[in-house]
Amino acid sequence: MKPLRSIILIATILIVALLSSAQNAPQQKIIIDTDIGDDIDDAFAVALALRSPELQILGISTAFGDVETRAKLVDRLLGEAGRPDIPVAAGAATHAPNTLSQRRYGEGSHFARASHPAAVDFILDQIRKNPGEITLVCIGPLINVGAMIDKDPQTFPKLKRVVIMGGSIDRGYGDPYGPPTPAEPEWNIENDPHAAQKLFASGVPVYVMPLDSTQLKLDEVKREFLFRQGTPLTDVLTILYHQWGQQTPTLYDPMTIAFVDDPALCPAQPINIVVDEKGMTKRGSGPPNAHVCLHSDPQAFFNFYLRRVAPK
Repeated sequence: MKPLRSIILIATILIVALLSSAQNAPQQKIIIDTDIGDDIDDAFAVALALRSPELQILGISTAFGDVETRAKLVDRLLGEAGRPDIPVAAGAATHAPNTLSQRRYGEGSHFARASHPAAVDFILDQIRKNPGEITLVCIGPLINVGAMIDKDPQTFPKLKRVVIMGGSIDRGYGDPYGPPTPAEPEWNIENDPHAAQKLFASGVPVYVMPLDSTQLKLDEVKREFLFRQGTPLTDVLTILYHQWGQQTPTLYDPMTIAFVDDPALCPAQPINIVVDEKGMTKRGSGPPNAHVCLHSDPQAFFNFYLRRVAPK
């Protein structure tokens, strides 16, 4: 029996040591660049980041269209969630053909900040302060990325990596459980293909979560479970969901945060990506310039997401 006790003791010590090591692991520094406010998946991505102990959120920047209203929306979300300490920056305003379905949430909030720093300057400054340490997570059109590369092409490559939701490699929009639909221009790439071209040519490690692996439907059962939790964060998601005004959200963007938390949730493979003038992301013949997740397990993703965002 003594050898058995010794084995159990050693195994226990190893397990405790591994758990302690995981808890003491340094947090990953991230900045989230988002077009929050029209589709609902951006808010779900920010919520997951706020519930990820692995992450140190250095800031959240907004891009595309009415960036100030988007920034005010982020102000309120962070305030309601108890994280008003996270900086919020606003990109340059651009024309956008869509409307902000969640505009009312950001208007008139007592959490709204008097002003927001310029996103490009803010992110570049954070890169200079933390060279080789920051993961930039882009879940909107890549306008700020293109502007950063143009403004300071020496500083931008000092990012640790860029993780984007964008592109359509083998599958376009459609029912993820039906026959594959042909690849097509995806929203985030289509709205600034030149910025995407610059990113893939920048030399920074790029990790791509395209339509192929991110059409994750938050069905009625999952929504009901999440919305009944009654926490400040889940209440925010409930309000924004109803302002969004549609039925079943597709959680494209949260896969980027889930990947940063646990890369096994969306295994990525090296691929050469070529972006054309229409925003198509095609396989090229050159050396790989990105790691792309073409397949994911929706059940594993939602098990992870709901455990994180719902109270423990």
